Amino acid sequence: MCGEGEEAQDDCGSREEWTLLFWTSVAVVVPVIITLWCSAQRSKRKTHMKDFFRKSKHGWHYTDLFNKPTYCCVCSQHILQGAFCDCCGVCADEQCLRRADRSLPCKEIMAPSSPEGAMEHRWVRGNVPLASYCAVCKQQCGTQPKLCDFRCVWCQTTVHDDCMESLTDGDVCDLGEFHSLIIPPHYLYRVNKLRRRHPDEYSKVLKSGLAFGWTPVLVLANTRSGNNMGEVLLGEFRTLLNPVQVFDLSQLTPSKALQLCTLLPPGSVQVLVCGGDGTVGWVLDAIDAMKLKGQDQFIPRVTILPLGTGNDLSNTLGWGAGYAGEIPVEQVLRNILDAEVVKMDRWKVQVASKGVYFRKPKVLSMNNYFSVGPDALMALSFHAHREKTPSFFSSRIINKAVYFLYGTRDCLVQECKDLDKRIELELDGERVELPSLEGIIVCNIGYWGGGCRLWEGMGDEPCPPTRLDDGLLEVVGVFGSFHCAQIQVKLANPVRLGQAHTVRLVLKSSTMPMQVDGEPWAQGPCTITITHKTQALMLYHSAEQTDDDDDETSLQETARVAEACLESTAK
Repeated sequence: MCGEGEEAQDDCGSREEWTLLFWTSVAVVVPVIITLWCSAQRSKRKTHMKDFFRKSKHGWHYTDLFNKPTYCCVCSQHILQGAFCDCCGVCADEQCLRRADRSLPCKEIMAPSSPEGAMEHRWVRGNVPLASYCAVCKQQCGTQPKLCDFRCVWCQTTVHDDCMESLTDGDVCDLGEFHSLIIPPHYLYRVNKLRRRHPDEYSKVLKSGLAFGWTPVLVLANTRSGNNMGEVLLGEFRTLLNPVQVFDLSQLTPSKALQLCTLLPPGSVQVLVCGGDGTVGWVLDAIDAMKLKGQDQFIPRVTILPLGTGNDLSNTLGWGAGYAGEIPVEQVLRNILDAEVVKMDRWKVQVASKGVYFRKPKVLSMNNYFSVGPDALMALSFHAHREKTPSFFSSRIINKAVYFLYGTRDCLVQECKDLDKRIELELDGERVELPSLEGIIVCNIGYWGGGCRLWEGMGDEPCPPTRLDDGLLEVVGVFGSFHCAQIQVKLANPVRLGQAHTVRLVLKSSTMPMQVDGEPWAQGPCTITITHKTQALMLYHSAEQTDDDDDETSLQETARVAEACLESTAK
């Protein structure tokens, strides 16, 4: 009897264990299955939405959370999760998205004008920009917590619902503040029609655009530069300009984007490059290709919105060392309107490897600087690691911190020491005796290394100033990574080796890191020849107060102090 009781207890215990194991498995497996199913549905939904966005005429962007109170343009309900068009500003929740796509037209990049030749307003109701004011009553718009008020997608005029009937200008749109930068849709419609059927009238239309001071701007943005702000900027520029003027360089090359210049008045086009110095060089190479095609009359002027890490060329031209959204896009366009045209030398860097006679020399274009030594070694190490893990290098601060770590490591290792024994330098055909250096830098612009004035420095020795258009290169030497760091914080000066129209370097032995405008590589024995290539038309932005203004102010203050001292002495 006791044995039967023990067996019954064992059966009961094993049954309870199996029951516990079953429910534990269910508790673990069911959430996993639900999570996998939800993930699959989310992925399927994303694919479906992406396909829908690709076929739509709107520039839809899906968001899980709007950053300001937003209302659906179809059902007028408040939405947190949905999509918005970065061209016309239409917003819709997920349920109303298809209806919005069918019933609410987007900006037309090419359309005929009205019979009177005027352009009509294209109104979108609701979600007007913050701090916008009614064109009729001059009171603030968009203050009510609902879908209200209107905005023209071309001239950005905002009008209250009640003031719409009192609008004095009727249906005439003048394209607003940036009318001289916008390509009107009726212009493209007319030019495209004349180019195919009436070539003579087409040429006249192109030249007639110059009489009105029209300077359209093309925006070329690299979405992979710097802080990854390119995607946001593309949307903001599409809102203010004709979407046909805005190009994503991850989807279209500069050569194809710049072909739009041939449909615009010759010599009137401006190109805004949103990216780093490498992106600017890419665009300038595409402009040189236009010259080879015989399209010299359509060459644009180039300006920069710096999104990269170094941005030395942008700094030299007065556009700042880096853009992080500190000024609105509208102010960026105003600065372009006020900028002046300057010429900038471009250089050809020819690298002929020693002992390889059957291979053509490598030819590169240079805008900023060429260097061999520690700064090129840091750029090479940075470039190699960014190729492996590009997502890690998405912040300008992180990029500069990584550069600092590589520079610190090189201070200990000194991979580029005894450079003067391995390399020969010639300036305009004359041999230059080198001190015990670790690096040589050949500069075309005033800034180097992320904002350092390399040539002028902080020394008292007089030296000829740097210019963008003088056909001269400035050549300096550095003693190592630590010396580079001292130069950047203004605790030391580089070794000035001279200025020249032609620079020639001969690497006699070993392999050395080199770079041209931040594009590094490891190079064996070779001969490097740097000669003048061409000149590019750039836009220079002068700040409100320059260093010269500061000097004049200080002199005036000194004069006042001196006068006050003389007066007190006389008394």
